[in-house]
Amino acid sequence: MITTGLKLTQSGGIALLNDDRLEFNIEMQKIANGARYSNVDEIDDLVTIMSKFGYQLGDIGKWAVDGWDGAVEGRVKLLSGGTPTELVVAPYRETAKVPDPGLPGHRGRLVIGGQPMDYDSYVHVAGHLASAYCTSPFARRGEPSMVLVWDGGCFPRLYCVDAQGRIEPGGEAFPLIGHTYSMTSQYWGPFKRQNKSTHVDDLSVAGKMMAYIALGTAREEIKQIFREEFFEYFDADSPRVRTYRQDIIGCGSTGEKSHAYVHEYLRAVHLRTAGLGLPDEDVLASVHVFLEELLLERVTAKIRAWKGGDRWNLCFAGGCALNIKWNSALRAHPMIKAMWVPPFPDDSGVAIGTACLAAADGDGLRPIEWGTRLGPELEPTNDVPQGWSVSPCTPEELARTLHTTGKPAVVLHGRAELGPRALGGRSIIAPATDASMKKLLNDMKRREHYRPVAPICLEEHAAVVFEPGTPDPHMLFEHWVRPEWVDRVPAIMHLDGSARLQTVNERDDPNLHAILREYYKCSGLPVLCNTSANYNGFGFFPDVASAMEWGQLDLVWSEGVLYHREVSAR
Repeated sequence: MITTGLKLTQSGGIALLNDDRLEFNIEMQKIANGARYSNVDEIDDLVTIMSKFGYQLGDIGKWAVDGWDGAVEGRVKLLSGGTPTELVVAPYRETAKVPDPGLPGHRGRLVIGGQPMDYDSYVHVAGHLASAYCTSPFARRGEPSMVLVWDGGCFPRLYCVDAQGRIEPGGEAFPLIGHTYSMTSQYWGPFKRQNKSTHVDDLSVAGKMMAYIALGTAREEIKQIFREEFFEYFDADSPRVRTYRQDIIGCGSTGEKSHAYVHEYLRAVHLRTAGLGLPDEDVLASVHVFLEELLLERVTAKIRAWKGGDRWNLCFAGGCALNIKWNSALRAHPMIKAMWVPPFPDDSGVAIGTACLAAADGDGLRPIEWGTRLGPELEPTNDVPQGWSVSPCTPEELARTLHTTGKPAVVLHGRAELGPRALGGRSIIAPATDASMKKLLNDMKRREHYRPVAPICLEEHAAVVFEPGTPDPHMLFEHWVRPEWVDRVPAIMHLDGSARLQTVNERDDPNLHAILREYYKCSGLPVLCNTSANYNGFGFFPDVASAMEWGQLDLVWSEGVLYHREVSAR
């Protein structure tokens, strides 16, 4: 059975399962330098995507569509063959109307490629849940797991998936939307603003804020204010809280006016913290720790009250699972036996989860065969601009070039990564031996000075350089640079001494492993810098031509070929 999962809204795209094997997950933002978080604007574009992988409309046995903002139903506007259309889809999360997230919340018909097709739609939160569990080692081993889903528009919600893949909803851990984290930056720090958000309007701020907090210090007096006002606005048995709990259920930030109430809470905190005379950096650092402590306290308390005090596997999905500090804190908690965060915890993985739900057909989620590199293939580059030379170059020769020149190189190899992290297929890699490299990379990518650059490290050497240095191939957990390595690889260390480590082994990525292994032979260092290869605010480069046109680097390497700009513009 061939099943397609469609994500038509934010970070939209299409995933295709052939039985239980994921053939591809193509996000619109990764096609032709698309803008980050792009929707599917024209549904017929998905026919073109399928045809590139040898699939036609008649091959598809099931169509499944992700749900969207709304408590009763979601509505998605797009084009079908150039004609404006509106699809009704399932609501954002399970409700009394849709109590089982493993079953369709709506059934309808769409027209794609001029042909009418029946589709099932599943609640949005279930797409996150299924993408995490079905790709997890727990599913592969037939083990039960807790699944925590917390994205921008919903409250953190817990589910228990048993060994047969059956989903049991456990409800919310606390009634606070994930967008709260980025919304705090509207009151403190470099992103403060007068016109407060009414719904999500800048998805990039959360990641910037996670970097910015390294400039501050979390303070107990600030956290206490956040705690006290949290009780008054979200926990107290008061008319205000009862009205909020009746009106706001975490069903998407355009499906309900959740932002307005969060802003009331933040204004109350802002009024009180203003009198402390402490820097904004300290307030935002305190926000981060307050939310981390709240998350750990409430999630573990809910598991204990619901299922007892045993240790549990935990999957975490939703945009909040891109927060490496929260991930690491959860993983370290004594109640968590093992933890899995997929490399696509945000909406970029929801099409995969939606396909998994449809393939299960209510009989329980099951593991899928998948890999990190199942995004778009590289588009061919036929014309090389004047001033660029082209020569054969092995991964080992590229490593030696990095070592001898000290220059960064764009590396475009194979199919693109799934999810938002460039993991060696659409990357810029560079020596990490000089602190100025971080500034160079941030400047050329038009990023703020406090943003970190991630390390890639040979898996077998990671524990020597980093603490804990455990295998983490997807850049989703926090590690610390060991003191004796601080001066040896300063470019990959964040301002607080942490690093968003990606470990590399030969099995997962033979090409990147070969580069790192040869670089280690040349330099004695098993570490290089890695950041995404893209225009600022857009998806990964789809071809070598884009990297050369970008013009920020003299070296572009792709599929055994080195493109070298002979006269540098820098």
